[in-house]
Amino acid sequence: MKCITVITAFLVLTGNVFASESSRHNVESWKNWSSVGQAQLTMFFFDIYESQLLTPNGGYVVAQDITPHPLALSITYQRDISQKQLLDATVEQWEKLGYEQTDTTKWASRLENIFPDIKEGNNLTYVTDGYTGNFYYSKPQANQQLIGSIEEEAFNDAFLAIWLSPNTEYPGLRERLIGRN
Repeated sequence: MKCITVITAFLVLTGNVFASESSRHNVESWKNWSSVGQAQLTMFFFDIYESQLLTPNGGYVVAQDITPHPLALSITYQRDISQKQLLDATVEQWEKLGYEQTDTTKWASRLENIFPDIKEGNNLTYVTDGYTGNFYYSKPQANQQLIGSIEEEAFNDAFLAIWLSPNTEYPGLRERLIGRN
């Protein structure tokens, strides 16, 4: 009986390791994922950025959890945006979504160590496995570079809620990103 228990435990544990490894590999191959949708953010006749949502199968599952599965949000900026402007806009969106100031202050402090100054044509992509995520940054005609990570699911979801929450300030942009428009 002990032998069966040990074998069962081994199979369960190694299965989880292989599943975890498989999930990690899938997230690392995000550049090959399919597009769910694309959206343009324009404010007062000024183009701000083009965004694209990607998933392994090209579909987005609308659920209470904003990131119920792996996805990548890729944003190519169409104007220069300083790190401070990017941080201020992020915090402003979190405030509008109702996040607690204690959380947003902590998250903004962490993003301050990740976000660069953005120049027109630069790309910032956030890739998540549904729980944690990585930021990649590139200049035109340059390779993506890992510039930072989010290790908390609540922070991961809050960051993506800016674009994917039903309560986002830009519902039309969300609809296009998730492939509904």
